[in-house]
Amino acid sequence: MREIDTPTLHGLLGDPETTTARTVIDVREDHEYAAGHVPGALSIPLTQFVDRVTEVTSLPGEVYLICESGGRSAQVTAWLGQQGYDVANVAGGTGAWRAAGYPVE
Repeated sequence: MREIDTPTLHGLLGDPETTTARTVIDVREDHEYAAGHVPGALSIPLTQFVDRVTEVTSLPGEVYLICESGGRSAQVTAWLGQQGYDVANVAGGTGAWRAAGYPVE
């Protein structure tokens, strides 16, 4: 399973020179997402993920999965990886993102 840390994700999302599409998928529940998430992250809660998987698999470019601490998103990342999709888990999750002082929406 591919994994990146929050400083790497922050750098990738803030790179104005990039031509690669990048999407962050937040797998936390709706109330967790509403309380604060990585700017621009799409919400697909873990409980809805299987039903909404085509929303992820049809995305262009790089896809990063995030939750609060990295556990739930690791499950989804492993599952998608077993199906042949190249996705990455964000280690430490939104908790590490906030702890680093990065902005949330």
